[in-house]
Amino acid sequence: MNHEATPEPQNVTESGAAQAPESIESFGAMLSEFEQSHRPEPGSKQLEGTVIYVSTDSVYLDIGYKSEGVLLKTAFRDNGDGVKPGDKFYVSVKGRNAERYYELSMARVAQPTDWTQLEEAFAQKLTIPATVTGVIKGGLSVDVGVRAFLPASRSGTRDAHEMEKLVGQEITCRITQLDVADENVIVDRRAVLEEEALAAGASKLGALREGDVVRGAVSRLASFGAFVDLGGIDALLHVSDISWSRVGNPEDVLSVGQQIEAKILKIDLDSRRISLGLKQLQPEPWEAAGDKYKAGARVTGTVTRLTDFGAFVELEPGIEGMIHVSEMSWVKKVRRPSDILKQGDSVEAVILSVNQPERRMALGLKQALGDPWADAAKKFPPGSAVEGPVTKLEKFGAFVQMAEGVEGLVHISEITTERRLAHPADALKIGQVVRAQVLALDPDKRQAKLSMKQLVPTSLDEYVAEHNVGDAVSGRVIEASAGSATVELGEGILVACRIKEGAGPETASTGGADLSALTSLLQAKWKGGAGAGTAKPEPLRAGQVRNFRIVELDRDAKRLEVEIV
Repeated sequence: MNHEATPEPQNVTESGAAQAPESIESFGAMLSEFEQSHRPEPGSKQLEGTVIYVSTDSVYLDIGYKSEGVLLKTAFRDNGDGVKPGDKFYVSVKGRNAERYYELSMARVAQPTDWTQLEEAFAQKLTIPATVTGVIKGGLSVDVGVRAFLPASRSGTRDAHEMEKLVGQEITCRITQLDVADENVIVDRRAVLEEEALAAGASKLGALREGDVVRGAVSRLASFGAFVDLGGIDALLHVSDISWSRVGNPEDVLSVGQQIEAKILKIDLDSRRISLGLKQLQPEPWEAAGDKYKAGARVTGTVTRLTDFGAFVELEPGIEGMIHVSEMSWVKKVRRPSDILKQGDSVEAVILSVNQPERRMALGLKQALGDPWADAAKKFPPGSAVEGPVTKLEKFGAFVQMAEGVEGLVHISEITTERRLAHPADALKIGQVVRAQVLALDPDKRQAKLSMKQLVPTSLDEYVAEHNVGDAVSGRVIEASAGSATVELGEGILVACRIKEGAGPETASTGGADLSALTSLLQAKWKGGAGAGTAKPEPLRAGQVRNFRIVELDRDAKRLEVEIV
């Protein structure tokens, strides 16, 4: 009988395709090596063992394996009386005992009895019974009525230890290669096990319904979720369905082998996929959020994640609010949330709005600190002076920090009186501390108008400080009209003048300085003649230098009014 492998076309697999020469040679060599060392009797379904030792209760036989086999004396007639070394018996291998001896049986196994049955089973791809007789190089030897080879990769076991446990066991398998001429048979057990598992899974899958609560063991963890074994059926528990709280990594809350109960969310029979939910077994936190969280309430939470536009804060498992970047500070414009907050921070915030249907909540961080504009009208009334740093320069003016969270604008025209500025940066720089006067304040619009030049001392400031109502002063008439005139009391000090009846302007004016009127005025003053005090007042003309009396003086408003003497 030739057991050498050959790459001829008659060596085919179960599908009928020619097998690679390398695989055929490998399997053929294994079979040849095994058959030469374990050649059975023609047509035998059992091993022939030779008694090598008889103990008090057992008989040890050489069955051609590395280890001996053992039979209890009770398996023999008359309890083994008369059995002696050298006697031969046909036996079957059942397995191994604690001493690593093969446990033997004298019973036969019902299996195909001829090649015709094997050819029929091969052609129809039927499953057949087989008995594992031993572990050999590359796999297992099995008895299907004839000697057959079961490759280790197709045994359905994971390691050599599990393979040894199969020795003596009856299994079901399918013939994948049959060569009658060379009496070479190769079988596959793994395919049968997979089909049985698939059939069992399909049966169990058909019994499951969406909404069922099932129990299973976590079999594998991935970044996107956990796989759960439901007894031969794998189901996916997505990371978003593990908890109402945000879960970054399934390993943080689950472990392989952990037993869990979950709810079936979806079953796809075509793809045999099951989606599970763990959090769905707990109440939905947002269902009560509308009654629990109201706009204006203060809350405390933990920063769970930061984005470019804001920070998410967990108030309780499953309830998150978002602090927009614009709601983080009264004082400065926050460009990145990470400039103010970091993940894990505990923060106090004010609820700005709650949208229960959309599961959204807007929070404010700066509102929890209090609105600095709330009492700005009392702290900074118009006319008051403030001091603070320049926070920003624009083409139209400079922003000055009046207090924490309160800024005012100094228009470019209100920065200085000394010169005309093309840009505020020509006179100021960011961070420079300046003094300014409050011109106007609008808390609702959060706007304040300031002036720096109003606080710069002028000749008018000095003039009103040195004079009082009733003081006699002299000045030059700048403009005169019916009922009023404008008088210059000093450089840049222009005031209104009341005109008495009969002292109005002349119908015609020279437009220049009236030297004769000045001469007459001085003569009257110096000589003090009797007629001087009773002379009729000379009409006002532009350019005249005359005497006046202060009739109204408002130091706060820096306003003066005079009348001609």
